[in-house]
Amino acid sequence: MKKLLNKKVLVRIIIPYHKKKDFFSLTIKSIKNQILKNYELIVIYDDINLDEISYVKKQIKQIKNKKLIINKKNIGPGLSRNAGIKLAKGRYVSFCDADDTWKKNKLSYQINFMIKNNLKFSHSNYNIIDFKEKKIGNFKIQEKIDYENLLKSCDIGLSTVIIEKKLLNNYKFCSLKTKEDYYLWLKLVKELKILYGIKKYLVNWRSLENSLSSSKKQRIKDAYKLYNYYENYNGLLSFYYVLRLSFYSLIKKIKIYS
Repeated sequence: MKKLLNKKVLVRIIIPYHKKKDFFSLTIKSIKNQILKNYELIVIYDDINLDEISYVKKQIKQIKNKKLIINKKNIGPGLSRNAGIKLAKGRYVSFCDADDTWKKNKLSYQINFMIKNNLKFSHSNYNIIDFKEKKIGNFKIQEKIDYENLLKSCDIGLSTVIIEKKLLNNYKFCSLKTKEDYYLWLKLVKELKILYGIKKYLVNWRSLENSLSSSKKQRIKDAYKLYNYYENYNGLLSFYYVLRLSFYSLIKKIKIYS
């Protein structure tokens, strides 16, 4: 841990922001509280309405190393993260949604784990919280995920992920509204063969009813396009994979909230 703290900026934290005023201060507080301090924060303001820009600037004001990108038009979370990746230099890139929070040892523990095990990608267990910060569930990951496992069910929480920057020179998020991260994980698992996870709860993922990820119609539409267009499976097989994904999603919810 001492060696990590003595380096310059080790990790870039990328956060797209779109109308998250109710929760963003808690997200930033969890980043300020990180044990590992040698990070740079990159916030991408993805809203043509600039009413909340002064609020965002105020929240990140005390963070020494930071960049703020203001999109000229709404481009969505995936493409916004890509804009952040372009500016990210250094060894590692991490992602956090603007309404999620991290445990204070998230960066230090996870990066030490990656260095110790010579990993280019890692993710972790996460708790599920509601809009009042109440814990309403938790998700335990598999320690190892291969392509076939991931194709069945996307069990990787975006805000838990840290990736070695070199990987992102060749792979990016896509423009889908709800499966943009799933697309990237599928590309990365083909490259790395196995994606490794940490069975430790390092993140609080916020479940909100009005979020894009809660829209069933949008999820189904994006899932089909992911399998059919991006993964190049035929229409019938893509439809089968969407049904299978929905089934595993239901099983996952039962496990999470039971």
